[in-house]
Amino acid sequence: MIYSFFATRPGFGPLFLRFGLAIPIFPHGAQKALGWFGGSGFEPAMDYFTNTMGFPYFLGLFAIAFESIGAIGLVLGLFTRLWATGIGITLTIAAFTHLEYGFFMNWWGDKGGEGFEYHILAVGMSLCLAVVGAGSYSMDREISHRII
Repeated sequence: MIYSFFATRPGFGPLFLRFGLAIPIFPHGAQKALGWFGGSGFEPAMDYFTNTMGFPYFLGLFAIAFESIGAIGLVLGLFTRLWATGIGITLTIAAFTHLEYGFFMNWWGDKGGEGFEYHILAVGMSLCLAVVGAGSYSMDREISHRII
């Protein structure tokens, strides 16, 4: 069971997916966790999740962890299936909070928020990584070779 968690086939596709997902996700997590990139930081983010959105504390904590620590894990290819699944779930939930703005991004600033097209792309990438694994040049691949 542990082997299958880390096992992955060689290939560059998952590497590109890992970086393609981690690069835009990390700033969102860093905004919430650390206040970087113009974000509010941990306490205001948790206040928003719990008091404004009505989510339990642990779900807000998971969302922040998946977006920040998880993105770093994806870059390293470490625990890829875990982080990809968590990011996929987080972005699926986030997509539902954007339904009122429609499908498309808000290019002209006239909708009051962004559509959910970005979420679909991120969830699709997450699903691929959760199924296929980290691919070449990943810590998961190295770990799987040592477990055998």
